[in-house]
Amino acid sequence: MGKHDHPADHNDYDDYHNQAAAPRRGLVIVASTRAAQGVYEDESGKTLATWLTSRSFDTPEPVIVADADIPNHFAQLFGDIASLPQVVLTTGGTGLSDDDRTVDELAKYLTKQLPGIAMQFWQTGLHATPLAVCSRAIAGTVGRTFVMALPGSVSACRDGIKVLDPIIDSLVGMLEGTHVH
Repeated sequence: MGKHDHPADHNDYDDYHNQAAAPRRGLVIVASTRAAQGVYEDESGKTLATWLTSRSFDTPEPVIVADADIPNHFAQLFGDIASLPQVVLTTGGTGLSDDDRTVDELAKYLTKQLPGIAMQFWQTGLHATPLAVCSRAIAGTVGRTFVMALPGSVSACRDGIKVLDPIIDSLVGMLEGTHVH
């Protein structure tokens, strides 16, 4: 038998699907000067990390970054696309204050925008507060990584989870080359 010859009962499909899947990875970044200074303990990042872990993403503790340091942090993180996890979620820095830089900085790295996800996030948030539409939430991809910037409140992160929970597996699958249509 040659290198690629297989017995008659061999099935390449089964070989492919029986391989141990590489662990899925997630990362949560908290953009908050006050949390970085230890003024308060962030809960929004923990909410997102707990959810990612529950969805079988190997997710470390959230990384807390002062607002002013977001540009440098993103430059380092997104400078090596090959080492990115499948999902990067940020919390904080989506408002209208001068130091809210997360959305502007993240937008610089997006390969593709996914405005429908942000629109659904706003619709979900409107059930709780009319101010939901004041968030500058953004979603998209950086290479084969899904990224989304969410507001810094726990309730907004829970709204983001409501939107992402039913689609995250398909979304990651599409980015990994699985076509669902």
